[in-house]
Amino acid sequence: MTMLFFQLHKDHTIPLYEQLYIGIKNAITNNQLAVGVRLPSKRELAEFFNISQTTVELAYSQLLAEGYIMSKPRVGYFVEEIDSLPYRQSDISNNEIKKTAETTEYKIDFSSAKIDEEAFPFTIWRKYAKDVLDKPFKHLLQTGERQGELALRIEIANYLHQSRGIECQPEQIVIGSGTEQLLPMILKILDADSKLAFENPGYSPIPRHQLDQLAIPISVDTDGIVVEQLQKSNANVVYITPSHQFPTGAVLSANRRTQLLNWAAKTPDRFIIEDDYDSEFRYIGKPIPALRGLDVNDRVIYLSTFTKSLMPSLRVAFFVLPPTLVQRYQEHFNYYSSTVPRFEQHILANFMKDGHFAKHLNRMRKIYRKKHDKCIEVLSNHYSQITISGDAAGTNILVAFRHEKSERELQQVARKHDIHILPLSNYYLTEQHYSKRTFLLGFGNLQLHDIEPNIHQLMVIWGISKS
Repeated sequence: MTMLFFQLHKDHTIPLYEQLYIGIKNAITNNQLAVGVRLPSKRELAEFFNISQTTVELAYSQLLAEGYIMSKPRVGYFVEEIDSLPYRQSDISNNEIKKTAETTEYKIDFSSAKIDEEAFPFTIWRKYAKDVLDKPFKHLLQTGERQGELALRIEIANYLHQSRGIECQPEQIVIGSGTEQLLPMILKILDADSKLAFENPGYSPIPRHQLDQLAIPISVDTDGIVVEQLQKSNANVVYITPSHQFPTGAVLSANRRTQLLNWAAKTPDRFIIEDDYDSEFRYIGKPIPALRGLDVNDRVIYLSTFTKSLMPSLRVAFFVLPPTLVQRYQEHFNYYSSTVPRFEQHILANFMKDGHFAKHLNRMRKIYRKKHDKCIEVLSNHYSQITISGDAAGTNILVAFRHEKSERELQQVARKHDIHILPLSNYYLTEQHYSKRTFLLGFGNLQLHDIEPNIHQLMVIWGISKS
């Protein structure tokens, strides 16, 4: 027994069999027990450590299962040969890994992706979460329908009919965890050789390194995507944000909507993917109707999310397929399971069914309008050299001005002062040259009373004086 240099502690929280297993395993991996060495019998080891043979048997069973020892009937247990794992000096330290993995928090954050955290109806949401967990919902532990829970698809269909003028059936709706996951699904449903066009500048759920190979950039002006460019391209699928173009804020004009729908109707392989990501928050004029609501030829695939309207962390998005594509979806995704947890889907469905989603949107429109108006007021009253655009809807505006520094340099200056703000150039698919520096100034998560001092602080560090 001299080869076993460890002790067992009977008053330890770790069970004796596990201590024995760990001790023998360490002796093997540290080469204290050579390959082929016969281990003591269960009786011998039990007497040596003054423990039961059952404890020894449990330890040996675990070592056998993991391949550290082998058993020869009527002979005994022997140390098995274990291949050593190759060792490579890491190029990255643990400190670097932690540093890149952390989410950066800024003192002032003009992000367009943030929402107002203070206004979220936590009490009501908690009630619906508790109801789903307290009631007999054991069936939700099983895998649900691949298109998402029927209860939620019914509520989404009702909401789209009432607020966006879209007529659809729950069977046309597919729920998933974000547009980043849903867009590749849509593309798989379409023809394999489809040519995909994107707005330029624009948002894409496809990673940038893949986008350069896949995307056909189409310019955007004050009336939205330039359809004439799309017509001259070889694209047969276009991804657009017509109600509130991101990031410019342009609204697709009525004439271009007609042009776009006519373009899609010309050949059976043409489709429009309409991302209606924040249509709920509009501050000038009436709500813009969804392109899908005007489509009579089933060429528009409607895509939306609860990221802006409710919360980003919920990770619930959905698309509405034209009836002609539903069968294709069934064929391509008969193996698929919805990526959104069933409990969260039912919480959201009940929240919508009882009218709380509509009430929340009405409240948030008022809150965001006040913040929007405050941003416009501060910039208009104090900085006449700044041009404001994209201010009709959403939770950000565009600010443009002349400056000797580049957008990237101005972004770095802001970052050094613990301020986060993104330039328009981040969203271009192709290199652009323009005279003014343009930034997205988001106000979603800013407190109303902080907006004026925050804007002034940004302008001071950029060297933009009041006028």
